[in-house]
Amino acid sequence: MTTETSLPHQLVLDDRRRLSVSGVSDVDSFDDTTVIAHTALGDLTIKGQSLHISRLNTETGDLTMEGQIDLLEYTDPKPRGNTLRRWFR
Repeated sequence: MTTETSLPHQLVLDDRRRLSVSGVSDVDSFDDTTVIAHTALGDLTIKGQSLHISRLNTETGDLTMEGQIDLLEYTDPKPRGNTLRRWFR
């Protein structure tokens, strides 16, 4: 199984209509205006209109999507796991 930290990360945006992202470990949420993807470098938020995920393969880390892409934004990675366990360390 591939881990998030071993996936190389790259973004390719073609004419603001097609986005290819490598290094994606999971997609947290998506609709036609917002997609939130987890990467080793943080959560990637993609905003736009008529967004559609064409391909998602979490084993290889590849995500391809189409639509009008208006914003790409990274946020710091959040620790995952049991919140109570983190509080009582």
